[in-house]
Amino acid sequence: MVAKDFTVDLNKPLVFQVGHLGEAYDEWVHQPIVSKEVPRFFTNDFAELLTLTKWWVIPLVWLPVATGLVSLSIHRGLSQQLALLNVICGIFLWSLFEYIFHRFVFHMKTTSYWGNTLHYFIHGFHHKHPMDSLRLVFPPALTAILAIPIWSLVKLLSTPSVAPALFGGGLLGYVLYDLTHYYLHHGRAYNQSTQKLKKYHLDHHFKVQNMGFGVTSTFWDRIFGTFPAKKVTSGN
Repeated sequence: MVAKDFTVDLNKPLVFQVGHLGEAYDEWVHQPIVSKEVPRFFTNDFAELLTLTKWWVIPLVWLPVATGLVSLSIHRGLSQQLALLNVICGIFLWSLFEYIFHRFVFHMKTTSYWGNTLHYFIHGFHHKHPMDSLRLVFPPALTAILAIPIWSLVKLLSTPSVAPALFGGGLLGYVLYDLTHYYLHHGRAYNQSTQKLKKYHLDHHFKVQNMGFGVTSTFWDRIFGTFPAKKVTSGN
């Protein structure tokens, strides 16, 4: 049962509280708290630790894996030129996956206890606490779990020599995504392009949360009609 007029206690672990908000969850989670404080997720210290990841862990863990996968394709007989082409294709396919996953999974509408809880755990917390620097990138363990079915699909749809390079390219795209995402929240724009992309993403958090789903680029938002109107993002 959903508790009537339930109020989340921000001083207590949050994950198993938010489900009680019911239909009020969507409005609550899209009212951001702009603070660099790291909220508590779980009572258990080990479970809490698994949710915290420094940004530099991502390239440290996944760049060697991606490099190894590309090398494996070359070892299996794929030319360096074709390996590079498949890496580029993998990065491009990741950008589409990034958009689809962000739009339809990260922004799914929920009202049930477990639906709200799951949504908060995978993305809702980021909209509630957008400056939480230790939960901006995906924990490697979670990434590995999510990567297993994707790797299986890539192997099914491509050849043994192509699959590692294609998947390695997708992994490079993911690393680029996570590092870009961290930069957009905590980095300083150093030219007009990065300033525009930073504003574009922060507008998604603070002005038009149902638009602007691209993180590394605005390409797919333009293709699928979710690029915010200028009059919306230019307002105060």
